[in-house]
Amino acid sequence: MEEKESRKGAMAASKSGGKITYFVVASCVMAAMGGVIFGYDIGVSGGVMSMGPFLERFFPKVYKLQEEDRIRRSHNNKNHYCLFNSQLLTSFTSSLYVSGFIATLLASSVTRSWGRKPSIFLGGVAFLAGSALGGSAQNVAMLIIARLLLGVGVGFTNQSVPLYLSEMAPARYRGAISNGFQLCIGIGFLTANFTNYETQKIKEGYGWRISLATAAVPASILTLGSLFLPETPNSLIQTTGDVHKAELMLRRIRGTNNVQDELADLVEASSESNSNARHGFLNLLQTRYRPELAMAFAIPFFQQVTGINVVAFYAPVLFRTVGFGESGSLMSTLVSGIVGTASTFLSMLVVDRIGRKTLFLLGGLQMLASQVIIGVIIMVAEARDGVIGETYGYAVVVLVCVYVAGFGWSWGPLGWLVPSEIFPLEIRSAAQSVTVAVSFVFTFAVAQSVPPMLCKFQAGIFFFYGGWVGVMTVAVQLFLPETKNVPIEKVAGLWEKHWFWGKLTRKRVCQGTTSVSS
Repeated sequence: MEEKESRKGAMAASKSGGKITYFVVASCVMAAMGGVIFGYDIGVSGGVMSMGPFLERFFPKVYKLQEEDRIRRSHNNKNHYCLFNSQLLTSFTSSLYVSGFIATLLASSVTRSWGRKPSIFLGGVAFLAGSALGGSAQNVAMLIIARLLLGVGVGFTNQSVPLYLSEMAPARYRGAISNGFQLCIGIGFLTANFTNYETQKIKEGYGWRISLATAAVPASILTLGSLFLPETPNSLIQTTGDVHKAELMLRRIRGTNNVQDELADLVEASSESNSNARHGFLNLLQTRYRPELAMAFAIPFFQQVTGINVVAFYAPVLFRTVGFGESGSLMSTLVSGIVGTASTFLSMLVVDRIGRKTLFLLGGLQMLASQVIIGVIIMVAEARDGVIGETYGYAVVVLVCVYVAGFGWSWGPLGWLVPSEIFPLEIRSAAQSVTVAVSFVFTFAVAQSVPPMLCKFQAGIFFFYGGWVGVMTVAVQLFLPETKNVPIEKVAGLWEKHWFWGKLTRKRVCQGTTSVSS
C-alpha cells in the first residue's frame, strides 16, 4: 500500500514538473540574496541623498540650496522642484549602472562557460568591496569608485540569479520562485529605508556611513552562501556535458526519480546550444530569435519607463519636494517600501494561478490611474496655494503607495521572471545579459533625467511616465505569450502559436528540421 502511494506521488510530481523540496527552497533563498543587495542599493542611495550631513560633506552646493529652500517656501517660491537638479549628485546614483552594464555583458561568458554559481560568487565579492569603500569614503571620487564596484556586483548577480531561480524551479512553481528575486529586491529596499530612517537620527552626522556600509551584510551572506550553492542541471549539462551528474541533481531538486522527460528536454536543448556555442551574442541577431530579442529589449525598457525609479531613487527627494521634512520623507518612503514588498509577496502567491498577462494588465491599469491622479493633485495644489499643503502631501503619499503596489505585483517581479523563462538554452545566457544591460542603460538614463525633468515639467513628469505605462500595458497583451505552467524548455514552442510571431518561429522550425536532416 505504501509502495503504491509512493508510486502515485512520484507520478504526480513528474506530471507537475516536480515538487518543491527543502533543497530547492534553501538554494533559491540563498541565491535570491542577489536581489537583496540590488534592492538595498536602490533604497540606500536615495535615502542618503536626502541627508543633510551627507550633502554638506560631498555636495555642498545642493546642501546650500536645500537650506535656502526653507526660506523660499515661506514666500511661495516654486523653485523647490529644482532643488536636487545636480549632475554631480545624480552621477553618485547612476554611476553604478555604467559599470553594471559592462559587467553584465562579461557575466554572460562566465555564466555560460563556468556556470551560474561562479557569477553569483563574483557579484557578491564585488558588491562587498564596494560597500566597504562607500562606507569609508572621504571624497566624491571614493564614492563614485565604490558605486562602480557595486555596479559590477549587481551586473553579475542580476544576470545570473534570475536564470538560476528559473532553472531550479519546477514548472508549476516557477513563477512564484522566480518572483522571489523581486521580493528580495523589495526586502532590500525596505531594509535600506528602515536603516536610513534610523541613521538620519544620529546627531553626530555619520549616519550615512552606516547606511552605505550596511550593504556589506547581505553581500557577505551572498558571497559565503554561493560557495555552498548547487549548480543547476541545465548548467551542469551545458558546462560539463555530464548527463548522469545532471540527472542526479534533477532527482534531488525535483524530489522524484521520474525525471527522464525533463532530462531529455535539457539534453536536447544543450545539444542545440553547444552547436551554436561559438556564436554568442550573434545568435540573437538571427531571424528565428527575433521574438526573444524583441522581448529582451522591450521588457526591461518598459520596466524602467514605468516611472518606478522616480519613486525608488528619489522618493525621499520627491516627498521633500511636496513639503515633508527629512524625517517625514524617509518615513513616507519606508511606508511605500512596505507596501511594495507586501504586494510582491501577493504576486508570488497568484502568478502561477492567474498568469503573467493578467497581472501585467491589472498592475498597469493601477499604475496608470495613480500616476495621473498624482499629477492632477500636484497641479491643482500648486495652482491654488503656490506650494503643496500638508493635506495634498499626504494624498500624494497614499497614491504613491497605490502605484508601488501595482508595480510590486506586476512589472516589478514579472520584469525579471518573464525574460528568465522565455529564452531557449542556446541563447539564454546571452539574452539575459542583453536584458540586464538594457535595464541598466535605461535605469542610468532615468536616474540622470529625473531631477532635470522634475525641475522643468514639475507635476507633468507623472503624465509622461503614465503615458508609457499605457503603451506597455497594451503591448504586453498583444505581443507576449502566456507562459504559466509551461516547462522552461517548452516555452519556445509558444512563439510558434502566436498571432504575430508565428511566421518568424515557423522559420525556426524549418531551419531546425533542415539541420537535423543534414
